[in-house]
Amino acid sequence: MKYLVLAVLLCGLLSLSNTQCYFKSVKPGMTHCQDDVDNTWHAIGSTWRNSNCMNCSCSGCCAVYHTPRQFPDDCVSVFDSQACQYIVHKKDDPAVQCPIYAAVGK
Repeated sequence: MKYLVLAVLLCGLLSLSNTQCYFKSVKPGMTHCQDDVDNTWHAIGSTWRNSNCMNCSCSGCCAVYHTPRQFPDDCVSVFDSQACQYIVHKKDDPAVQCPIYAAVGK
């Protein structure tokens, strides 16, 4: 029984490790912070989406998309930077979408 509980806990921790977020410290007295990707300045307390499809605040950023990890071998994963999402489709026919069996993030 204790091994089952340990396995469940480890699976839960594994899913948390793939959240695609990073955090930064906000120093007391700061009124603005700079986005690490776009080098744009933002007021403390504001939120924005940068060009890497990350929702950000001055205390950090998190990806707004999931990354497909398992899908059929005859398919390919392509990132659409305008929609901020991966599209998985057949290699020989981009009009045919493929199922995603596992993904990380978001």
